[in-house]
Amino acid sequence: MKLNRRFLMVFVSITTALFLTACSGEEEKSSTEDHNSHANMEHSGSGELPEDLKEASEPTYKVGSNAIITDDHMPGMDGAEATIVGAFDTIVYSLSYDPTDGGDRVEQHKWVIHEELLDAGDEPLQPGDEVTINTDHMEGMQGAKAVIDSAEEMTVYMVDFTPTDGSEKVTNHQWVTEDELSPAK
Repeated sequence: MKLNRRFLMVFVSITTALFLTACSGEEEKSSTEDHNSHANMEHSGSGELPEDLKEASEPTYKVGSNAIITDDHMPGMDGAEATIVGAFDTIVYSLSYDPTDGGDRVEQHKWVIHEELLDAGDEPLQPGDEVTINTDHMEGMQGAKAVIDSAEEMTVYMVDFTPTDGSEKVTNHQWVTEDELSPAK
């Protein structure tokens, strides 16, 4: 009887350990997926803008007009009707970085603008350049070292929209590029 009890205790211990290991693996996987899918992104913003950012002189989508978002930086974004609350001419970057909070590497984050990079200078940066991020769109982003994946001079927009998935209205979302918008019907 003592042998059966010991066997049962060992079996329960091993099963519990395996279960806990499996759960922690799923949690880690979810955390990685959330980080890369913009789930930790600050969806709504304060509307505060970098000092040197210049308003677009002739944006395709005027402030106050509506447009349809055609990209999915986050759930519920693709197909949502947006109100343009700001239009700015700048250089927009997609970049990869290791979050300062120890999270997994974020690949090709869209979008950070030139004015949100520390000591970026006046000239556009090139793919492969190393930079320090000076904004906090996502947890662990502020102060992170990053590598530029792509760079393009264009108009970017700050928008308000109600996600198509029924989640809460997003205000002052930074940034949507001109090619991620289409005219509202």
